[in-house]
Amino acid sequence: MNASVRLSMSSLRAHKRRFAGTFLAVFLGVAFLAGTLVMGDTLRANFDTMFGDATSGTDAVVRSADAITAPGESQGVRQPVSTALVKTLDQVPGVAAAAPSIQGAGQLVGSNGEAIGGKGPPTLAGNWITDPELNPYRLAEGRAPARSGEVVVNQGAADKGHLKLGDTTTLRTPDPVKVTIVGLATFGGEDGMAQVTFTGMTQADAEKYLTARPGEASTISVRAGPGISQRQLVDRLTPHLPKGVEAITGQQSAQENTDMISSQFLTVFTTFLLVFSGIALLVATFSIHNTFAIVIAQRTRENALLRALGASRRQVAAATVTEASVVAVTASAAGLAGGIGVAAGLKLLFPAIGFPFPEGDLVIRALSMALPLAVGIVVCLGSALMPAVRAGRTAPLAALRETMVDQSGASRARAVTGATLALLAVAATLTGVLVSPSLLLAGLGAALALIAFVVLGPVASSTAVRVLGSPLDRLRGVTGSLARRNALRSPRRTAATASALMIGVAVVSLFTVFGASLKATMDQTVSRSFAGDVAVSTPSFGAGGSGLSPRLAGAISQLPEVDTAVGLGRGVAEVNGKGRALTVTNPTALARTFDLGRIQGSLRDLGTDGMAITRTEADRQHLTTGSKAQLTFTDGKKQTFTVRAVYGRSELAGDYVITRTAWAPHRTQDSDTLVAVSFKNGVNTAEGKAAVQKTAARYGNPQVQTRHEYAQSSAGGIDMMLTLVYALLALAVLIALLGIANTLTLAIHERTRELGLLRAVGQTRSQLRAMVRWESVLLAAFGTVGGLALGVFLGWVLVKASDGASDSAFAFAIPPVQLVAVALVGVAAGALAGLRPARRAARLDVLRAIATE
Repeated sequence: MNASVRLSMSSLRAHKRRFAGTFLAVFLGVAFLAGTLVMGDTLRANFDTMFGDATSGTDAVVRSADAITAPGESQGVRQPVSTALVKTLDQVPGVAAAAPSIQGAGQLVGSNGEAIGGKGPPTLAGNWITDPELNPYRLAEGRAPARSGEVVVNQGAADKGHLKLGDTTTLRTPDPVKVTIVGLATFGGEDGMAQVTFTGMTQADAEKYLTARPGEASTISVRAGPGISQRQLVDRLTPHLPKGVEAITGQQSAQENTDMISSQFLTVFTTFLLVFSGIALLVATFSIHNTFAIVIAQRTRENALLRALGASRRQVAAATVTEASVVAVTASAAGLAGGIGVAAGLKLLFPAIGFPFPEGDLVIRALSMALPLAVGIVVCLGSALMPAVRAGRTAPLAALRETMVDQSGASRARAVTGATLALLAVAATLTGVLVSPSLLLAGLGAALALIAFVVLGPVASSTAVRVLGSPLDRLRGVTGSLARRNALRSPRRTAATASALMIGVAVVSLFTVFGASLKATMDQTVSRSFAGDVAVSTPSFGAGGSGLSPRLAGAISQLPEVDTAVGLGRGVAEVNGKGRALTVTNPTALARTFDLGRIQGSLRDLGTDGMAITRTEADRQHLTTGSKAQLTFTDGKKQTFTVRAVYGRSELAGDYVITRTAWAPHRTQDSDTLVAVSFKNGVNTAEGKAAVQKTAARYGNPQVQTRHEYAQSSAGGIDMMLTLVYALLALAVLIALLGIANTLTLAIHERTRELGLLRAVGQTRSQLRAMVRWESVLLAAFGTVGGLALGVFLGWVLVKASDGASDSAFAFAIPPVQLVAVALVGVAAGALAGLRPARRAARLDVLRAIATE
């Protein structure tokens, strides 16, 4: 063992507490990163298992060959296949069994009258397949449905809705259907397929309620006979299939489902978590760098003596790097174990806040362990590199000096560099969001703004601390004045300590501002586009829910209080070869309940071969009134439509509008997403809403809301997103607070003699504790104020960049109450971080402190 290593190990043993904060910062950052990667691997494996179980007895799936996918969707819509094809497939050599699989949206109503599910995972209904090997569900209690109105429900859905065998309830398809539960089913030994709800009915009922016409199925499931592989079965089936129909293996079907979930959700989800892991590690970098910088500054005399005794610069620097390596390896290794705990915690957290996942054991892969270990070591060593170089440059004559003076706050070069970066950040940002919309330029400006804040920190800290601490002189007297002067003593240290908290607060403020802006945008959209009095909708998102009955709008329009009621349905078709979402509605009633902006042409004469499109889409497709466009529907039929109207606003109405008559020949399971209602003159909102609620209760009891209530509920997912963001950012803020506590602890160590002298001349223990606590509050206040300013700026950049990249107009909003709450929490957390260092300072023995060198 060489001299540098021996020196490092001796130093670590003698000063274990100095590196406790660094250890925790690395540990937490690595734990979060490892937990995120393990969580991603676990979810992928669990979804693989879930879809594999769903098709375990299915060797081939027969389906329509073509799918139409609208923008923003990863799964296309396919044409149904004929159930008559089952008889043909049964005769193919090597086929043991074939059964039609009819699947659509169906949401059960629980015993309390509330719909079950609808918060992301699908709410499915379908025919109960009698072949047990082709049916992924297994009867746990009761029997299979045999008559119309009888259903089997998965055990999990029944438990959530407090339903049991023999109960009668309502199934929204979306038309309400009275059903009796005759069986309870499990999936792969569990209560269901993750959080998906399933209602199985007779084939006749499934065709009646879930398809446009009898004799259609979503797919046909086929089981192979003994000795026939899945590939062989597909090869045998293919010659017997009509044009436009294909066969794929069961494994391919499961893989497609997994890929769809991965591209649509898992990739976004894991990227989202990795971003927050990066934020936590960035905050940890500041805390680690600050710890080593303080330790090296405190060891200036010690390192100078080593240099005077013959130690080379390389040996002194190597000793510091060795210390960092030991801390990095041990903390990162411990972080891997913590990461497994984080992954387990995330699996429990997300279902609790509305993100249900399939059940299964944690999956730990080698890469998910090796990557966080390497990142933790690199971050720790990288953060300690500059302090190590600074230690190696210590001059032997520094052994004769009592103290080092920090001149960082007065550095002209730092001020000029920081100001230049700030100007570049403003220029890049303004250009990227106002002059020539560019996400790349806006992102570059945001990154430069963050760097400028860090560079200018020591320059700004002196002024900021003086301003923020000025009330302390009056409120706390000498104690407050000493706290302020202590915070001013080392501008670089103050700025480095506060920067970690600043980043955490900045990201919290960024998402707070962006969330408020999204709510304001939704409110603006509804206020500007929705001219009706109440909206009828179902509270669901993702793939959940069953929609509204297409007959509901007609029933509401018959009420004496109602002037106009229009339902908005949804369809999919290819327009000139490109998949597009269609709004299926009554165009004349649509214009009376929605503000569509300036309309060119007429919405009255769309008929069965006309459509209306937005101005934006017309420009994109080079269409205008009178232009012809070919629409290809999911049933494979093609029809030429004429553009008869071009309108200005599409926020709620969508980009393409056709009539229900035009859509009827091509529809599958029909449903509306929204019913907009306008009352007659003289009808007040409360009276009209009550009448609409009474009628809506007969159609599954959907929500009836005023315009303001509808805007608020539409933005409900934003609050859930912010809750998740705040929970994830708590780790970054915790690391920052550990950094403040560690800095104060190290500062108390270097001020031991000074604190002893203060006690000797009459300062009480309570005054000493208060002095340290107020210093911590000033550090936290500096970081919080800087973080709020940076966060609001970055929030504005994000809103404006989103506005430029989207066809919709985004509104910018600053939520004062939430930001004040963030500020108060930041300052209070600073006071909390100072408690332990304050207690430690107050316990110092006066005489020993005075005698300290």
